[in-house]
Amino acid sequence: MALTTSLADLSVVLVEPSSMQANMVKRMLEHQGVKKVTVVETASAALAALKLEPKHVIVISSLYLPDLAGTELVMAMRTNADLETIPFILVSSETRPQVLEPVRQSGACSIVNKPFNEQQLSRALYAAADYLNPPEDVDVTEIENLRVLLVDDSLMSRRHLRRLLEELGISRITEAVNGKEAVSLLEQAMVDLVITDYNMPEMDGRELTEYIRTQSWQAEVPVLMVTSEQNMGRLAAVERAGVSAICDKPFEAGSIRRLITDSLTR
Repeated sequence: MALTTSLADLSVVLVEPSSMQANMVKRMLEHQGVKKVTVVETASAALAALKLEPKHVIVISSLYLPDLAGTELVMAMRTNADLETIPFILVSSETRPQVLEPVRQSGACSIVNKPFNEQQLSRALYAAADYLNPPEDVDVTEIENLRVLLVDDSLMSRRHLRRLLEELGISRITEAVNGKEAVSLLEQAMVDLVITDYNMPEMDGRELTEYIRTQSWQAEVPVLMVTSEQNMGRLAAVERAGVSAICDKPFEAGSIRRLITDSLTR
């Protein structure tokens, strides 16, 4: 998808307490064509700066900040109606899943691992810019009439995915907080696509997929799994259960759009 928002049109709020790291990232951004970079050291300063920014703003944040963690910053953004759609990129050397999980569930665009090079930062930057772009025309017949069941126990993740679906022109979206609730909804109404998380209470994504393929009257419905699960054994079990496609969290907007349209046109 060609960018309708160029990198020169973007404003970046860079949240980094280390002046050396901030200067390095700023130089990389400027080399990529970003003309406006606002550098702040704290989460509170970032939130204040975002209130003054125009459209096409992206946040790039370190994980460990003097006042809040980067995970808390993105959570604060996602619970603020004025800031919830702003793309967020986390830059961190942290690898522990339990620490990064809130960022993965928040609808963040990317997690860039330290140390990183300009190419890796550029990929994250373009993914964020793509999220800001309206999608091109989608070649799906009567897409506005498609019925989608969105299953995820994370409210922020559901809201993030709903926005992407609505950008595609899909408005008939039903939400469920776990597989058990999804099963009840599937028994009552027909859907054209199921988008589900893996790790959920009551009934997880694998169990939901198995139910759809073996017990549901809608056994042929495409099932797209969007998940932060990293265990290859579990993901292999999901594939055996009959999932149509798997997408990692965090995901690029362009990738999820392509997976959705591919699933619907098979």
